[in-house]
Amino acid sequence: MDMLATKTGSLPSARAKQLAVGGFVPFSTLDWPGKFVAVVFVQGCPWRCGYCHNPHLQQRTAEFPGGWPRIVEMLEKRRGLLDGVVFSGGEPTVDPRLPESMSEVRGQGFRVGLHTAGIYPKRLSDVLPLADWVALDVKASDANYAGLTGDPHAARKAAAARAAVLASGVAFECRTTLHPGLFDRSGLLDLAQRLALEGVQEYAIQEFRPQGCKETTWHPHATTPNLAGEDWAALQSQIAKLFRRFHWRPAHG
Repeated sequence: MDMLATKTGSLPSARAKQLAVGGFVPFSTLDWPGKFVAVVFVQGCPWRCGYCHNPHLQQRTAEFPGGWPRIVEMLEKRRGLLDGVVFSGGEPTVDPRLPESMSEVRGQGFRVGLHTAGIYPKRLSDVLPLADWVALDVKASDANYAGLTGDPHAARKAAAARAAVLASGVAFECRTTLHPGLFDRSGLLDLAQRLALEGVQEYAIQEFRPQGCKETTWHPHATTPNLAGEDWAALQSQIAKLFRRFHWRPAHG
């Protein structure tokens, strides 16, 4: 779903006291399964995943018209129409104003969702009491995390983030983008089995789509898995048995 338009430019000094908003979707049924929500896209992410669909949000340089106060004003008009508000990105925990922005939304009567890759486990732990639901990206096997993100410590951070969410008691799902350069069938099953052993009960696999990615040839030697094959259907069935809830999400435009 497209975000409202942003324009590039330098961040005004006054923005330091506000959440750095990079975009806003007033209505979505995709970003929190089973809920009608608005989505706030927060600027900034230190990781450089080749298949990122929001590369323009990696730097904190975009200026959303009206900034966070404008978002609050629009949300006020949607009381009673939405179930909640999701903070996405970028990586929302990069912003020091995230906790107070989540609190402000809760004060408006909305439930709060959070999309995160677990890049900052301590910051994530700090905001979990303000969240009603978390979507936690599990991007790769430990061996592939550094190459994908550009961060040699990415696998350790992601594991710490999962542990924090599991210990918090907050409702959450782990989700993995099935990029053909990262997973074959056995690798995906291995990852799913590891997550189940850690205690993850809800897992989603979302099909990779190249549209909108900055680097469409991120892994030029990869071949797309045959998602319609009988062996693939059998793998989905195997993975589904590992979790209380399992979701397969086809690519969408």
